[in-house]
Amino acid sequence: MDSSRKPRCVFYSHDTMGFGHIRRNMLLSQSVLQACPDAEILLISGVREAGTFTLPKGADSLILPSYQKTPEGKYCPRALGEKIKPLVHLRAQIIYAALNAFSPDIMIVDNVPRGAMRELDLSLPLLARKKTYMVSGLRDILDNPLSVKAQWDKQENSAALRDFYSAIWVYGDNRLYDLRKEYNFDAAINNKITFTGYLDARQRVRSRNDYDVIAPVASPYALCVVGGGQDGFQLAEAFARAELPKGMQGILVTGSMMPEAQRLALKQLASPEKRVVEFVAEPTRLLRNAACVVAMGGYNTLTEILAFHKAALIVPRVAPREEQWIRASRLAGLGLLDCLHPANLSPQHLSAWFAQPHQFSNPRNKLRFDGLEQVACRVRQILSIRENA
Repeated sequence: MDSSRKPRCVFYSHDTMGFGHIRRNMLLSQSVLQACPDAEILLISGVREAGTFTLPKGADSLILPSYQKTPEGKYCPRALGEKIKPLVHLRAQIIYAALNAFSPDIMIVDNVPRGAMRELDLSLPLLARKKTYMVSGLRDILDNPLSVKAQWDKQENSAALRDFYSAIWVYGDNRLYDLRKEYNFDAAINNKITFTGYLDARQRVRSRNDYDVIAPVASPYALCVVGGGQDGFQLAEAFARAELPKGMQGILVTGSMMPEAQRLALKQLASPEKRVVEFVAEPTRLLRNAACVVAMGGYNTLTEILAFHKAALIVPRVAPREEQWIRASRLAGLGLLDCLHPANLSPQHLSAWFAQPHQFSNPRNKLRFDGLEQVACRVRQILSIRENA
């Protein structure tokens, strides 16, 4: 590493469904900067809402023109044009130019080793020539084993991991799900895998702006979150129609990607004690003070619920991937939350759940939550080795 400049790190997230990827990388970058205060961090993100998030000093973001994913799992432009190939080309060129100019010492790629629609294929050989230390950051669960094999074979992910990546960090605990065994990766891949533990959302640094997003809400209140909102209307509608216990308020965060007609319908459905909000840049403030939570089963949402030890009912997505169902059902099996298949969702079911007392085990007694410390420590070690090389 050039000793005349500060160490540089890139976090990449493609962000086609909700805000979990960028929020995860922001939390990780915060921890890395606490461990390496002189580092410079660039977050490459594919969601325009990233510009509203609070970044730590030393970090900045490059926001790409956005993809979005249909309920069937297909990629399409969120706004720029109608065809996907020109947008893939544009994003790939932007990423290449940024990485060429920034020359990171370490790059952590969230979830997709080749990037969404293989948009990193242009940049991976460049980074290899620059001797950038490449890390693949994976969620605890990707999908059912057969689907993962089919998808990874089609996308040639294993080849990319073998050829370009030095390490694979799984942000989870193998006691809940050991993807080395579940997905039958070969030895070359398994030898690169480390389970970091889950990421503790309680350590997310709050700014003054976090308190200005939504007017104060009287407690107690039930919180309903549906990720980005593209496919969250079914759960949001059930929450809007559900009956809350006497004296309890309700907050429904629809997500900025929910179609406007659906959002307007929810505002008309919601009773006076429920507030409908489109987007909250820092939802952990609402989560921290909520009496209970109803949510879909995305990785980031669930890890935040677990980190704050909240009573929760999870209604996971079951298609086009089973990831959310696998995660939520296993966590329910550990007694950490309740899980409901979306086929059984109804306002009456939610009303009954709200009316019951809930007592769940403390997640920290059953799962590791030291992922932020583990990642920061490993980044510091990698940068130190490169500095002294």
